[in-house]
Amino acid sequence: MPKPTKILLVGETWFVLKLHVKGFDMVPLGGYENFAVWFMDAMKQFKDIEATHMPNHVALTDFPKTVKDMEKYDVIIFSDTGKNTIQLYPDLFTVPMGPDRLEVLRDYVSKGHGFCMGGGWNCFEGVRGIPGYHDTKVEEILPVDMLPYDDRVEKPQGVKPTILKGDHPVLKGIDKDWPLFLGYNKVTAKSNSTVLAEVEGNPFIALGEFGKGRTMAFTSDLSKHWGTAFIEWKHYGMFWRNAVTWLAGQK
Repeated sequence: MPKPTKILLVGETWFVLKLHVKGFDMVPLGGYENFAVWFMDAMKQFKDIEATHMPNHVALTDFPKTVKDMEKYDVIIFSDTGKNTIQLYPDLFTVPMGPDRLEVLRDYVSKGHGFCMGGGWNCFEGVRGIPGYHDTKVEEILPVDMLPYDDRVEKPQGVKPTILKGDHPVLKGIDKDWPLFLGYNKVTAKSNSTVLAEVEGNPFIALGEFGKGRTMAFTSDLSKHWGTAFIEWKHYGMFWRNAVTWLAGQK
């Protein structure tokens, strides 16, 4: 039996601090959100996929520091995780802090592995430019160029992507009529990329190659909030299975 495609999903989590003001009294409340659950649950239905989730607070310390450690996975996906979480280390006052893990990721892909960046407020250039992937090694390996400022396009009325290449393996068996999305990150396609879908004339799903590896830009959420309807779509799981299989070089 063939070995399963091993994928690492990084991000999609955060801690919450709420302050309830009730007249004279204030009540602080804590919490934790994990929006990776829909992706991880969808992957469980496929025996040829083995998915691991690394929350943001874990990635800060435990995201792999070497190509060898990254090679435990066939594909790495970033979703709502900013560059500081991956590039920096908790102890900012150690010299040196450690390897630049964005450079290590570039080398990992170059050796024949897959990488995907999913969209959202905390990926690509993101909210107020805080995620900050423009002009980094991640932008170098992706099939798209990023804006040097906040790249979010909010569509509260919803917008549907237009499929351009429905015969590609990533879209095999997937309807051309996609659900509405509530926003996306605005990027531009590189000259050597393949754009499978666009939204309002901008890349929505773009594929590329870097060295011996493959990369993909998915410019909206793979979870809530932009992807709230997407995670309920009947083809959600199959699309991501197709995508990671292609990124792993198996199609």
